[in-house]
Amino acid sequence: MEKHNYSGKTKEEAILNATADLREVESNLIIKEVGSSKGGLFKSSKVEIEVIEKREVVKYIKEYLIGLLKQLGFQAQVELKTKEETPLFMIYSENDGLLIGKNGKNLKAISFYTGLHINKELGKNFRFLIDVNDYNKKREKRLESLAKRTAKEVAKTKIEAKLDPMNSYERRIIHNALTNFKNVYTESEGEEPNRYVVIKPKED
Repeated sequence: MEKHNYSGKTKEEAILNATADLREVESNLIIKEVGSSKGGLFKSSKVEIEVIEKREVVKYIKEYLIGLLKQLGFQAQVELKTKEETPLFMIYSENDGLLIGKNGKNLKAISFYTGLHINKELGKNFRFLIDVNDYNKKREKRLESLAKRTAKEVAKTKIEAKLDPMNSYERRIIHNALTNFKNVYTESEGEEPNRYVVIKPKED
């Protein structure tokens, strides 16, 4: 992952130098200020930045992921896709079940440790997604179906329903699925990592 260094009298000038040299717009760059010095009587101020192109980061993540899977003993292909402008690395293998694990446990671990490594390398968070053969997409559809099915039952019986503990991403899927549902509303309750969604009837 190639890192570039630029400088200028201000951070804005340093960024302009970077975008001109790399022929990239600022939104396609990861920029970190690495040093600055104030000007004096005979010396002008100076700001130094470190710049990495986002496409280089994406390429690095894919290579890292392939290497990690190989170390874990998996023969797999990794394809780059996008989901709402976020890089999505889709893994295909003959051992999808093992890679996913029970309730996605192994997939979550792979995503966590990959994210930990990348963010340490960059010194800041970089958002990306990892999936195995559309597992998360299928999981989303199952959660949306569960939410709507349970909501209909709650609206009918007027008895609230507690769903199983879920992570923040899964809870958000439930909340979003029922945002426009007329007769119920949702709340998250409990403490992490056992926080869960409660679907409650609206009072008439």
